[in-house]
Amino acid sequence: MNDSVDRNVARRLSKVARLVPSGIAIAQPEGRPPASGPRSYQAVTFEELDQRTDAIARGLLDWGVQPGMRLAMLVPFGTDFLTLTFGLLKAGVVVVLIDPGMGRRNMIRCLQDASPDGFVAIPQAHAIRSLLRGRFPQARWNVTVGRKWGWGGETLPQIERRGAAAQCDFPIRQDSDSAAMIFTTGSTGPPKGVHYTHGIFNHQIDLIRSRYKIHAGGRDLACFPLFGLFDAVMGVTTVIPDMDPTRPADVDPRRVVEAVEQWEIDQAFGSPALWNTVAGWCVKQKVRMPTLRRVLSAGAPVPPQTLAMLRSVIHEDAEIFTPYGATESLPIASIESREVLTETAHQSRRGAGTCVGSRFDAIEWKVIEINDQPIATIDEVQPVPAGEIGELMVSGPVVTREYLTRGDQNAFHKVRDGERVWHRVGDVGYLDDAERFWFCGRKSHRVQTAAGTLFTVPCESIINTHQDVYRSALVGLGNAPDQQPLLIVEPYESARPRDKAAEQRLVDELKHLAASQPLTATITDIRIHRGKLPVDIRHNSKIFREQLAAQYSK
Repeated sequence: MNDSVDRNVARRLSKVARLVPSGIAIAQPEGRPPASGPRSYQAVTFEELDQRTDAIARGLLDWGVQPGMRLAMLVPFGTDFLTLTFGLLKAGVVVVLIDPGMGRRNMIRCLQDASPDGFVAIPQAHAIRSLLRGRFPQARWNVTVGRKWGWGGETLPQIERRGAAAQCDFPIRQDSDSAAMIFTTGSTGPPKGVHYTHGIFNHQIDLIRSRYKIHAGGRDLACFPLFGLFDAVMGVTTVIPDMDPTRPADVDPRRVVEAVEQWEIDQAFGSPALWNTVAGWCVKQKVRMPTLRRVLSAGAPVPPQTLAMLRSVIHEDAEIFTPYGATESLPIASIESREVLTETAHQSRRGAGTCVGSRFDAIEWKVIEINDQPIATIDEVQPVPAGEIGELMVSGPVVTREYLTRGDQNAFHKVRDGERVWHRVGDVGYLDDAERFWFCGRKSHRVQTAAGTLFTVPCESIINTHQDVYRSALVGLGNAPDQQPLLIVEPYESARPRDKAAEQRLVDELKHLAASQPLTATITDIRIHRGKLPVDIRHNSKIFREQLAAQYSK
């Protein structure tokens, strides 16, 4: 087969395997951490990963799975997850990926909406599928990763043995062919199945590698599962951390530091909540990670204090990037920590929003008038001038063209421009004179009061400057355009008030702070939240403001 005419993103793995066959592709910790000494890891070379994924792909095709079928992947992040994803892609299968942290009810609804032709899943997931088989009438091609009971199908070893003996060719994929259905987190509405093509994946890899100067031979601590897929096709070793990927904020920092030291990790990707936990621990324990030269953090705005702490514990010349994007359009923009700490953070503290940086090559963007209604074509778009807050829309080769589930949402997010499609991101903000985007929050989270519209991030950034405040959430009580603004505050645990008098003192200080700034002067209702603010599972960083508004409206 001529690789040059095959745009299947998984073929990139085969090219890497030919270049560095004995290089380690994946390293996963084994067993429990020892009382002393180095951790034991199971390592897989690029050649082994390529051969195993070939066997899985051929086994599926020989069994009868057809290119274009949808198979839902319900396997925890690790070697099997990465191997299976590449195997499915090589077979031309459309991989359905759902974040298990969205909760069982949402997950079952999403799977039902996806109408999968089968499941590649661990036994617990197959047991639930069997009980709910009526919701998945098309699911005939089921592979069990683990011990199979009475639900039929094949086991993963059976598929691999079948593939080792099969001689079938892999289907050739073009850029426009479907590769995956990836669900949004549902942090601002029902989760939606986003259509990914092989072309989108290929362009994502090229843009990320070019912008961040990622070269083969690096070692990445993949604290966000999907980035491990990018690592493998860029010739980078994926070291899987000892952590629950659905609870990054609760990571044990010692496990992260141990992995960095043992593998001399030079790159790591994690959510802002994870880095806040790890960097805070390192500062307190006077521990450094000097091999780290590139850190990526995404999923929500990264607090400047987290960037500062992290900079102090990694290599002095290291770069910390905060890429910005969405499931439907990734990546869009990026900014490096020095630009934040020396320039934009000061403006953010005064209510300017969070600067997410300059756009990636091949991305086009516009800031348009905020509109809660569908926009069918580009002719209906009303751009706003630089410096004025509006909603962001983007176009480019990594921008998805449609939702495959919740199709009614396409009218609200997709704008036709001839053969092109623009995506309305759902974020509000503005472009500055340097063509950088300043994020001011989600469009659906803006608070519309009789005195005007309040945007979450600028207002919260002012309140977050108080030394006792970890994070805060602005919500609107009542109906627009007559909502009452409410600021809900989560203090640092060490600064949490221990009695009502202390709580009132903190509230009074925050009210004084709010009154001192024009953006927050109309916010007079400020309350201390009991416990932690509810956040998304994927990153532990996006605050569920709708949930808070409902809770505090009672």
